[in-house]
Amino acid sequence: MFRFLPYLLKTLWRHRTRTLLTVSGSAVALFVFSFVLSVQVGLKQLTEQDDSVLVVFQANKFCPATSHLPQDYELKIREIPGVRNVVPIQVFTNNCRASLDVIVFYGIPAEQVRQARDFTLRSGNWSEFESHQDAGIVGHRLATRRKLKTGDKFTVGAVNVTVAGIFTSRNPSEEDYVYCHLGFLQRTRGLDLVGTVTQHEVFLAPGADPATVASEIDERLKGGTVRTDTRTKGVFQASSLADLIDLIDLSKYLGYACLGLMTVLLSTTTIMTVEDRVQQHAVLQTLGVSTGRIFRLVLAECLLLSVLGGFIGIFAAAATLTFSGMSIGAEAVTIAFTPSLEVLMTGAMVTVMVGVIAGLAPAWRASRAEIVPALRSIG
Repeated sequence: MFRFLPYLLKTLWRHRTRTLLTVSGSAVALFVFSFVLSVQVGLKQLTEQDDSVLVVFQANKFCPATSHLPQDYELKIREIPGVRNVVPIQVFTNNCRASLDVIVFYGIPAEQVRQARDFTLRSGNWSEFESHQDAGIVGHRLATRRKLKTGDKFTVGAVNVTVAGIFTSRNPSEEDYVYCHLGFLQRTRGLDLVGTVTQHEVFLAPGADPATVASEIDERLKGGTVRTDTRTKGVFQASSLADLIDLIDLSKYLGYACLGLMTVLLSTTTIMTVEDRVQQHAVLQTLGVSTGRIFRLVLAECLLLSVLGGFIGIFAAAATLTFSGMSIGAEAVTIAFTPSLEVLMTGAMVTVMVGVIAGLAPAWRASRAEIVPALRSIG
């Protein structure tokens, strides 16, 4: 089949305007499909987190701005069997509603940041962060989106921090956050939250049952001044994003629609090409080319169009997502648009499948064309 590749390329070049439009349409379809798929993958990574981390939040509250737990709950939680570590966290966000530019500050005791999070600093250093109360470390995706670098001042509302470092994480969603000192965020002008925190993150000991420990925490704190609601981190984040998750689930139909349009576009273009080359196929058959070979030639042509357009769309989407650092979030939880290997591989497989499916009908039609009527039409 490879020996016919020059023939296929010449055929496509002969109708280059039509070829260009078809490839462009396929690229747009796969671009949108890859975008939708990246959001699905980002949501999956966020909600399928390790069950060994629990989040203790104020009961019947949603936005972090409304949750105020006593910081000394930490001492009571530490006494519960199965608890390995407890980290008090103050959260500040510029927007609790769904947004493409949610900025989230996490205030954590400086000495516990590296224990609670698996970060790698791309620039800056930990000592600079730990020794300055107004210092913060910024996720790489957020730094890319806001064009921040080490040493810059970063201000959102009443919170003003100096960027002491930029970090990366194995969890892309973490790279949309700013981590700063707990005391600094509690004392920020207008907040005055000393002695309270938004939530406690509880790290469980190996073998501890998350459901049992969560129930025990809520029972132990039931007599306190504020009632709590404890869940695994993945469940907590899924609950925070409940409305967005419904929209993201619906977005997959947009991806399917793009693939359907791409299939119709490729099939229509290939049928037009077949109609233009009825005589050529008849001549090839008189020279001994079998109907099966004609079938494969037309199928390969459609597949080539699909692969050219699809791969352009896939890599354009990956480049856009990589350099834009886009994400969507609500209630201080973000979903990163992740251009992962999974997205690239799925997009490549879908491109091939669409090309084959779209080419079946035109290929069948070309292979079943009668030779004599086609030859009579020449001249």
